[in-house]
Amino acid sequence: MTKAPMFSTRLLTPGDQALVWEALHVALWDPPPAGLRPREILDDPGVRIYAENWGREGDVGVAGLLDTEPEPIGACWMRLTDDGKGLGYVDERTPQLGISLFAPFQRKGYGKPLMLAALEAARAYGHPQVSLTVHPDNPAIALYEKCGFRKIEIRRTYHLMVVEL
Repeated sequence: MTKAPMFSTRLLTPGDQALVWEALHVALWDPPPAGLRPREILDDPGVRIYAENWGREGDVGVAGLLDTEPEPIGACWMRLTDDGKGLGYVDERTPQLGISLFAPFQRKGYGKPLMLAALEAARAYGHPQVSLTVHPDNPAIALYEKCGFRKIEIRRTYHLMVVEL
């Protein structure tokens, strides 16, 4: 009988810049049958704000790890923005969250512990709440609600969700 892999997390550091870019690329979810967007989307200023120069003041996140894998299997991260930047912008004290698991590790139960670890890191950092936006057809909405997020409004057809920490 094969032993199930052990899941854990570690805090993201500035040295995880490539991981944050890759996780952001995967996080840009579109309804099936659409696949991943072209990598050039990461050059868009409205997308770059979530990953560029990772490790700034207020940046918090975790990498998901399995004891059977040499590299992280995904990440959950959040970042403060200012001047109303970002679809999930609430205010200058509320970071916007991104989460993704790489394809081989999706739909295997790792999303909830990954997100809960990231939210605990945000709480420990002192963030009062966290926001995210999600496509209304994304089944991850149920996960976000299980992690305490609630729908606040619709922005450009996406649900804006917030969790108080």
